[in-house]
Amino acid sequence: MAENKDSDGAESGHGKLSLWDTVSIIVGIVIGSSIFTTPPTIFENVGGPWIALGVWAFCGLLSFVGALCYAELATTYPRAGGDYVYLTRAFDRPMGFLFGWAQLAVILSSSTGAMAFIFGEYCAGLFEVGDSDKPQIAAQAAIGAVVVLTAMNFFGVVFGKWVQNALVIVKLLGLTLIIVAAFIKPAENAFSVPENINVGGGGFPLAMILVLYAFGGWNDAAFVAADMSDRRSITKALLYGTIGITVVYLLVNFAYILSLGFVGARNWRPTIAADVLTNAFGPAGGKIISAIVMTSALGAMNGLIFTGSRVYLTLGKEHSVFAFLGYWNKTLKSPVLSLVAQALVTISMILVVGTGMGRDAVDSALDTVGIAKIPWGQYFGGFNTLYAGGAPVFWIFFLLTGFSIFALRARDPNIERPFMLRAPWYPVLPIIFCGMCLFGFVSAITYAKWISLLGFVPLFLGLPLYWLSGKGEQTEDSMTPNEPQPPAPRLVGGPSEHGVQDLGRPS
Repeated sequence: MAENKDSDGAESGHGKLSLWDTVSIIVGIVIGSSIFTTPPTIFENVGGPWIALGVWAFCGLLSFVGALCYAELATTYPRAGGDYVYLTRAFDRPMGFLFGWAQLAVILSSSTGAMAFIFGEYCAGLFEVGDSDKPQIAAQAAIGAVVVLTAMNFFGVVFGKWVQNALVIVKLLGLTLIIVAAFIKPAENAFSVPENINVGGGGFPLAMILVLYAFGGWNDAAFVAADMSDRRSITKALLYGTIGITVVYLLVNFAYILSLGFVGARNWRPTIAADVLTNAFGPAGGKIISAIVMTSALGAMNGLIFTGSRVYLTLGKEHSVFAFLGYWNKTLKSPVLSLVAQALVTISMILVVGTGMGRDAVDSALDTVGIAKIPWGQYFGGFNTLYAGGAPVFWIFFLLTGFSIFALRARDPNIERPFMLRAPWYPVLPIIFCGMCLFGFVSAITYAKWISLLGFVPLFLGLPLYWLSGKGEQTEDSMTPNEPQPPAPRLVGGPSEHGVQDLGRPS
């Protein structure tokens, strides 16, 4: 196998992530707070418990389809940056630049900030902070979590993966406790459904978009493909990760229904997991769930911090306006300045949209220039509002990555693809993936309406930044495919006698 040298240089210290480490990153990022808050809304918008579980299974299947598409891209172009690399190669430098900028200005930073704020709120609740002091303490704890996890990631891939693995193990143990609690004290006739049950106005589409949101983040593993010890394993990591998350989500939702009954689980409240534990363990259940949610939030934050810094590292190496982000500390073997920049943006978001004082300042500034105030309450708070505004941008780039599969097949027809979708899976699966992304975009823009400007305005501010960066020179690493990798093991087997070929590349 060729020497482990890629776009980040031989000194970068890549090749430290095992298959389990990468799966841990996927699980840590995806299983954040949604599984503890959104199930009641999903149950409310479907007509029965098995339909609800079917929605989770169906969206897990769609995520698996997406993982197959990403597996081809990640094994063919296995460099740090993931989507940034694919979009730059498929649609040229401006598209890759806008993707990297959007991750920093809107998508990844806001996701990290939201998880941090959830950690802070549960931390304040765990220590029974008074209502008057709770917002301030929550913000301080959130900022503290960002600073500490960022500092931990200064110490390279090895230390960062240890932190991630530990947080994920604790998270999975906590989710297992929820499942056990449901079996300790199940509800009577838990899966029965009244004949006159009312289904929410959003119906199946709303339930589906919420579940897809809960599955969001599995693709971030592609950002760290260059850090894997065996880059062919990115395929297994993506597939094992999405399958594992689907199983966990199904079991936890089954536990909610078993413990509270389907009718009881439909009553909206943000404490559904705490109710399950309280049924089984009494008042101590509230303390337990606080610790579980805090650990889950920390796991998601650490995964986002680790993977996001790799996107900005590659962005900085190829665009002069962000050249400082391309700095790699040879001693610590980490992208220190990318980590610092990401932390500063995230902390700013916590202060601006995560606190009442910050939101009031935003509204006051908008009122000064004659623009209507942001309806924070309509979207359930600052970070949820930011999420709603940024979601259309996320789905646009997700869709463009789906399109890049077709574009790169045309642009690099002869490149070695260690994992390759073949007929009948190609082009069917990429078309399904693009359809899912288009559905996500339409649903997100319909929900956000003019609030989507919170995502689009920062995105388009990237255009003058790209102009300031100048056209620059195309780097050899970004504009030419990575050297061919050895073929990955086949997933199903060779071509059948009927001419139906497997998902992987034949050896």
